[in-house]
Amino acid sequence: MRKILLFSLMTLFTLGVCAQKRTDRAYVRVGNRMFRDSLFIKAEENYLKAVDMNPELLEGYFNLGNAYVGQQKPNEAIDAFRKASNMLEAEKKTLMNDPKADADALDRCKMNLAQTYHNTGVVYHVCQQFDKAIEAYKDALRNNPQDDQTRYNLILAQRQQKQQQQQQQQQQQQQDQQQEQQDQQQDQQEQQQDQDQQQEQQEQQAQEDMSKENAEQILDAAMQDEKDIQERVQEQLMKAQPRRPLEKDW
Repeated sequence: MRKILLFSLMTLFTLGVCAQKRTDRAYVRVGNRMFRDSLFIKAEENYLKAVDMNPELLEGYFNLGNAYVGQQKPNEAIDAFRKASNMLEAEKKTLMNDPKADADALDRCKMNLAQTYHNTGVVYHVCQQFDKAIEAYKDALRNNPQDDQTRYNLILAQRQQKQQQQQQQQQQQQQDQQQEQQDQQQDQQEQQQDQDQQQEQQEQQAQEDMSKENAEQILDAAMQDEKDIQERVQEQLMKAQPRRPLEKDW
């Protein structure tokens, strides 16, 4: 799954090759040595110099993507591989539309394109973006159906994607169950709060009724006491009256 394919420069250069071509490809060769020694940052620097000199240098972008993989920079790696694959797709289209095109040239283009898509799939695979990894592996196999390593990676990614989906479904079900339990608990709490509020209102009303009744009882008792007092006073006054009339003072 982690196999990364690296372009090697096998072409022998003649004295007629221009100085700039020797220079950009020389940077690629140095970058390749740095890559093999796991000096990925140094390799990146050389590949960047190569593509800066020659933006159409396929090997530069492809191997630059590998250098980013070594540095665990997946986004940068994907971007470099995409540039390489776009260049190869354009070349493939041109060769397929040219009746006079060399069949070997088309085969080499397809092989390079398969390698680029394979490496792209590996990066997505490591990042657990299985859907994108699967598509990249399929693109690789369309260009090189004989690549057993890519086919193995494809099957593995499909299985892992299925496991991931199942785990996500289980997690979603657990979250739904937890949410349902929380909703039930909240409903119970609200119902309990309503019951407590009703009970509190009933107790408050009962206290108010008792207070009113007590006030009436106190008032009745006070009025009764006042009546008893008045009756006793009246009784005493009746006792204090003379029993016979006073004689006139003639």
